[in-house]
Amino acid sequence: MLNVVILAAGLGKRMQSDLPKVLHTLAGKPMLAHVLDSARQLKPARIIVVVGHGADRVKQAFEGQDDLHFVLQQPQQGTGHAVQQAVPLLDGDGKDDVTLVLYGDVPLVQPETLQRLLDARGQGAAVLTEVLADSTGYGRIVRDAKGSVCRIVEHKDASEAERLIKEVNTGILSAPTAKLKDWLSRIDNNNAQGEYYLTDVVGLAVADDVPVGAAQPGASWETLGVNSRVQQAELERRWQGEQARRQLEAGVTLADPARFDVRGSLACGRDVFIDVGCVFEGQVSLADGVRVGPHCVLRDVSIGPGTHIEAFSHLQQAQVGRDARVGPYARLRPGAELGDRSHVGNFVEIKKSVLGEDSKANHLAYIGDADIGARVNVGAGTITCNYDGVNKHRTVIEDDAFIGSDTQLVAPVRVGRGATLGAGTTLTRDAPADKLTVSRAKQLTVEGWQRPVKKS
Repeated sequence: MLNVVILAAGLGKRMQSDLPKVLHTLAGKPMLAHVLDSARQLKPARIIVVVGHGADRVKQAFEGQDDLHFVLQQPQQGTGHAVQQAVPLLDGDGKDDVTLVLYGDVPLVQPETLQRLLDARGQGAAVLTEVLADSTGYGRIVRDAKGSVCRIVEHKDASEAERLIKEVNTGILSAPTAKLKDWLSRIDNNNAQGEYYLTDVVGLAVADDVPVGAAQPGASWETLGVNSRVQQAELERRWQGEQARRQLEAGVTLADPARFDVRGSLACGRDVFIDVGCVFEGQVSLADGVRVGPHCVLRDVSIGPGTHIEAFSHLQQAQVGRDARVGPYARLRPGAELGDRSHVGNFVEIKKSVLGEDSKANHLAYIGDADIGARVNVGAGTITCNYDGVNKHRTVIEDDAFIGSDTQLVAPVRVGRGATLGAGTTLTRDAPADKLTVSRAKQLTVEGWQRPVKKS
C-alpha cells in the first residue's frame, strides 16, 4: 500500500503575495496540482496534503477531489513536524506498505522518477538526490566507506568538510510506513534552526540497520523548487523548453521553441506547424497538417486535418473540421463548430453555433446561437440578434442561402434553403426558400438640401 504525503504548509514570504505559495501557477495551473498529477499516476491508496498558511484557500482550490485528505500544521516547525501531522492518516503497517513524501513547491518531479525512487528503497528507505556544482544551502548526502547513504546534514549544521560535498538532498523520500512512524516519534529539534527535520529519519534508519538507497531525477529541473517570483519565472521557461523539445522530437515544426507555451496538454499529428507566440491551454488537439499562425490562443479545442488558423485568432471550446480557414483576428467561443472547408475571416465571432461544410463568414460578423447549413455565404456586418434581454433564441440558416452584407437576423428566425437576403435587411420573420427577401427603407434624395456650415 502506498501513501503519499505532500507538504504544502509554507508561507512563501519571498513570493510577496497574499496567495498561498503552492497555489501560484506554473504552465497555467497551481504548483500543487502538478505534484498531485504525478502522485496520482503511482495509484496511491491515500494522498495526504499538509496545509498551514492559507489552509482554507488551498482546500477550496481542490474542493471536490475526493481522493485528497487535508491535515493542518500549525505552527510550522519543520518538515519532520509537518509529516508528523499526517501520521494518524497513514494506512498500513505491513512490510510492503510505504510512504512517499513530496513537496507542493517542487512541482515538476515526474512519475517515472518517483517510481525509480520507490524501486531504489528495496525493503528499506530511499532518498532522491542530485549532484550540484554549487550545493550552497542544500542538505548534504553523507555516505559511508561502502558508498551507502548514512545521513543527511543540513547546510547550517554541516562541517567545513561536509560543505564540500556536491551530492545534495532534494527532500523527497520514501520509507516503510511503520518504520517512518517510529522514526518521526524519535526525531528532535536540537539543531541550528530549532526545527524537526524530516532528513533526521535517515540517520535513525541507519542506526536501526535499515538500508537507505538513493535515486536521481531524469532531469535537473524536476527537483527545482519555487521560493520567489524569479524562481517561478525561471522554472516556467525551463518547463516550456521541455514541452517544446517533446513536440520537436514528435515531429512538430516550431518557428521558435523559445516562444511557445503549453498550459495543459497539446496532442499533434504529423506535419503540424506552429508559429511564434502561440499559447495552448487545457486540452488541445491538432490533426495532421494543421498550421497555426503567430500569436494565437487555443483553449480546449480540436482542429481537423489541413486546417489553417491565421494570426491573432482566439479559439475556446470549439471544434473545427478539415481544410478549414480561421482568421486572422477571428474568435471562436464555446460551442462553435465549424464544418469541413469552412471559412471564418477577420473580426468574425462565433458562439454556440454550427457553420456547415463549405460555408463562409469572411468579414466582420457576429454569429451566436445559430445553425448554419452547407455552402452558405454570410456577408460582412451580419449579426444574429440572439438575445432579447432575458432569453437566448436560435437562428436557422439552411443550405445554399446567401446572407447579404449588414443584415440583422432577429431570432428566432429561419432562412430557407437557397434563400437570398438583400444587403441591409433586418429579418424579423422567416425568409422562404429560393426567394429574395429584402427589408430596407426607401432611398430618397432631398433636392436643395445644404450641408450645415460652421458659424464664424
